[in-house]
Amino acid sequence: MQEAQTVRFDTRAEFDIQFRACLAAARARIDLFDPDFAVFPLGASEVEASLREFLKRGGVLRLAMHSPAHIERHYPRFVRLLRDYSHLLSCRNTPKGLRTLTDSFCIADDVHVVRRFHSAHMRGGASFAVPDAVDLPRHRFDAIWEESFPVFQSTTTGL
Repeated sequence: MQEAQTVRFDTRAEFDIQFRACLAAARARIDLFDPDFAVFPLGASEVEASLREFLKRGGVLRLAMHSPAHIERHYPRFVRLLRDYSHLLSCRNTPKGLRTLTDSFCIADDVHVVRRFHSAHMRGGASFAVPDAVDLPRHRFDAIWEESFPVFQSTTTGL
């Protein structure tokens, strides 16, 4: 069992460390929300390998975003992962009414969270083994997910 801790960060490097730690701590489910995922290192080979291992173990990964354009253009490894694990990995696009949401977060197993208070800034915090810290992001993610619609759907020919 991981010891409860909360860490503050305000640089991209510190965010990257906390995000990777959150991925490493995940066992069953990871939920992510960001307007475009430009700051998340989803295109890094180490992150792709970590997510691939997580999905091989039967973990579920869900992403909600305002626009998939950055992922499509800059994260070919992630798009390949989506193709390979489409039964465990889902992406949704927010409707226009939710496009004013500007926070950004990663929730793992409802006990770990890495959260930037505004997607345009790196200031935020990470809480590990602190279920109470996950409550607000969990409710936000569930509401966003419910209102959003699927993106990155493969065709019947698999393309």
